[in-house]
Amino acid sequence: MASRINRAIELLQQDQAIYYTGPHTGHVLTYAQGKDDAHTWADYINVGMEHGAFDMAGLAEYMRGLVGGGPTHSGHRTPAVIVEAPVNGTDAANVRYNAWQFRQILGRGVHGVLLCQAESADAVRAFVEACRFPHQSAGVDPALPSAVARMRGEAGTHGAQAGDRRLLGIGTRGRGSEPEAATVWGISEQEYLTRCDPWPLNPEGELLLRVKIESPEGMANCEVIAAVPGLGFAEMGPGDLGLALGCVTLQLDPYPPEMRWARDRVFAACRSNGLAFLEGCSPANIVARLDEGVRMVAGHREDVARMGRAHQKRTMAV
Repeated sequence: MASRINRAIELLQQDQAIYYTGPHTGHVLTYAQGKDDAHTWADYINVGMEHGAFDMAGLAEYMRGLVGGGPTHSGHRTPAVIVEAPVNGTDAANVRYNAWQFRQILGRGVHGVLLCQAESADAVRAFVEACRFPHQSAGVDPALPSAVARMRGEAGTHGAQAGDRRLLGIGTRGRGSEPEAATVWGISEQEYLTRCDPWPLNPEGELLLRVKIESPEGMANCEVIAAVPGLGFAEMGPGDLGLALGCVTLQLDPYPPEMRWARDRVFAACRSNGLAFLEGCSPANIVARLDEGVRMVAGHREDVARMGRAHQKRTMAV
């Protein structure tokens, strides 16, 4: 019996690894494909819109198909769905100008969003704020003016820029999409407004927010990025970081020395801030990676998932 809407969060709370499938260059976003994917072997489905088409009509139909084909064998209404947004997290202004993307994606009823090319804590803070409703207060700088004070002209700030920079500014997501999203989640609109909030910042939240640190600039700031409240997991992106280091071919385990150093640094930042760390795994290294503490597993391989689940003695149905 499922205890949460988001299956990935439920597994993370059990210290179980999460295995995902789904391409980084789009997905077949139709109702029929959603029905077919409702019983996927994976714990969450990645929808790649960084390089694939930004198809909101298709995403809405796909989410309806997941509901139509569900529930999952684990008793969840759908598998978790996390979308890679097209915007790059290079700076806060860029993220805020493109915050409409997060509103559109979340409005279709997905369970998480990925910010690629995360390079600064201010950019990541703007990302988290854009995914939150303004009535949510966990992690928000208490020194910021109240809504009533702002109505009377007291100046507010974005990203707690006038206060403790480890804290958040006020959420900027507006209401209006909750009828569609709540229907996908199988809850009331009022409950959706309460539960669509980042976990683990909000223990009752059902939203997973992720960042990909994949540039030299992001690496230089990875510790302060990982410390931003509201994130659930992070990764070192070997593809783009490898390109920046001059590697045209994809560099995976074993990494070159510079990339190994980067990987270990991001992993350490995740550990220090209670974030799950995502990494590609293979049959040759899955057991070692799990024992090391990797909890989000890339690679799109069902055989790796079977091996990892057996090693961790997972009990939740697939």
